[in-house]
Amino acid sequence: MIDITRNYDVLVVGGGNAALCAAISARKAGATVLIMEYAPREFRGGNSRHTRNLRCAHDGPTEFLKGSYPEEKFFNDLLNITDGNTHEKLARLMIRDSVDAPAWMYDHGVRFQHIQGTLGLAHSNPFFIGGGRALLNAFYNVARRLGVKVLYNSEVLELEIEDGTFRSAVVRSRGFTHKVQAKSVVIASGGFQADIDWLKEAWGEVAENFIIRGTPYNRGRMLKDLIARGAEIVGDPRQCHAVAIDARSPRFDAGIVTRLDCLPFSIVVNKDAERFYDEGEDFWPKRYAIWGRLVADQPDQVAFSIIDSRSIDLFMPSLFRPFRADSIRELGRLLALDPLRLERTVRDFNEAVRPGNFNKDELDDCATVSLEPPKTHWARPLDKPPFYAYPLRPGITFTYLAVKVDECARVVMQDSSPAENIFAAGEIMAGNILGQGYMAGMGMTIGTVFGRIAGKEAAGYVCR
Repeated sequence: MIDITRNYDVLVVGGGNAALCAAISARKAGATVLIMEYAPREFRGGNSRHTRNLRCAHDGPTEFLKGSYPEEKFFNDLLNITDGNTHEKLARLMIRDSVDAPAWMYDHGVRFQHIQGTLGLAHSNPFFIGGGRALLNAFYNVARRLGVKVLYNSEVLELEIEDGTFRSAVVRSRGFTHKVQAKSVVIASGGFQADIDWLKEAWGEVAENFIIRGTPYNRGRMLKDLIARGAEIVGDPRQCHAVAIDARSPRFDAGIVTRLDCLPFSIVVNKDAERFYDEGEDFWPKRYAIWGRLVADQPDQVAFSIIDSRSIDLFMPSLFRPFRADSIRELGRLLALDPLRLERTVRDFNEAVRPGNFNKDELDDCATVSLEPPKTHWARPLDKPPFYAYPLRPGITFTYLAVKVDECARVVMQDSSPAENIFAAGEIMAGNILGQGYMAGMGMTIGTVFGRIAGKEAAGYVCR
């Protein structure tokens, strides 16, 4: 039985990758650690349950990565996808510390696949054997062996903070409300994406049509509480990691299997059977996270990815089977689109395609001419039946509204001073790095780097 009446050195709020990195780091630094995980044990781990890889810088080939991915290349990619909307000092800290992240994970039980070419990430992202759940199991096993205590089904309701110093937390656990005391706290409880009412405050009623890819337990209670108690915030509540996922997905916990990677090889139309964006703008890992917002801006927040038999085997399939028809007109009827308008959209696209050398692994020269919007790469006529379609809706992974942190992962208060013993890691502070946009593996990188920093610094505060 875990004693929650004792005074722990470090309280960790959350149970995903960032929380576990913090807990392990704090415990190895000599602190006593208690994890409060809102979810039951079977659903522990937040969005980390659905991850597959992390992004890291490296100077040469490894057993798990090709070539090199220098720190400056990583930073320039980040500048590109965020349009410069990032905290440079924190971003460079993250990139620098990402170099040894795979080795640290390996030392704590995580195993990686040998070099994979999946989604063109062989130079930047090692993949976990067994995915996020295997990673979480490894970390929880290490934490248990080290003596970290974990309480599941335990929701932290509010923090007691005096003059920027954490004193205790009010927790609902085992059917009762308790006050848990600790000398420092690490908040790693995610964003607010599972709180539909909060999403509506930012997006309006269209948020009713959003699908939440991750855990239903990330409701932003700690984010809201920290803001109310004087934490400085960064980020736009409308900015988020949002991808286009299969519209037939469940409302919560849709996960990676419902993401659709066919878009670069397709044309994407809205409910009016009209294209609305360049499907071949750049490599998919650099652009897949803009498509959730793009679909969110369409009528009824729905779209359709249309491909032909030439492209059906070029991507990881969805959990759901595509709609299939022998003609574009028939496909339109299946999708409840205007068949003649869809036929015209496909015809206009086909006529605009410039012949080139198709290469799914490179920015090839297959493009359209005199067409708006253009398709810059991987443009081939849709003329090989049967034809296929996937319905799309916005899939929200996590939100970017965040508490501001410094290089020690301390939460910065509204008077610009860092809190003495309040630290944050993972999605709740990711908006410091991700002002907008996303690249594959970034969430795990942020969580791993700042989780380790937060845990070490929280233990350091106690041991002063």
